[in-house]
Amino acid sequence: MKSIFKKWSSDFHMKRLYAINLQETLIVLAIIGILLLLALPNLMPLISKAKSVEAQVQLKAIYNAQTTYRYMHSKYSNGMGELDFEAPRTVKENGTANYIYEILSADNATFKARASAITDFDGDGIFNVWEVDENGNPKQLIKD
Repeated sequence: MKSIFKKWSSDFHMKRLYAINLQETLIVLAIIGILLLLALPNLMPLISKAKSVEAQVQLKAIYNAQTTYRYMHSKYSNGMGELDFEAPRTVKENGTANYIYEILSADNATFKARASAITDFDGDGIFNVWEVDENGNPKQLIKD
């Protein structure tokens, strides 16, 4: 009985386990990093486009709020406080929004609201700007 136990324990300790080592892991991570660096410039326009959806959605909400305000008061509002619209907190205020929203002009028949990016999505120094008017179609003025 003693010899069986001894033989089993020596076989167990002598068995070689195959695994990847640190060098192989670092090489794989380096290759993945290089591939990401090559792919990132191609993805930047898609990232900017995805983030601009926020501006379009919020400008549509401002348009809807302005339309409701006009039905009730027979004119468009000059201030965000009068509308049933609360702008989301920006990333500078620990929020999630990448744009600030403002009403540029408003009278009885027309209005114009703007969404200006507060972050440069692709790092080229140009900030994205969108506008909406009484027709309700957001237009991109400055492309990032």
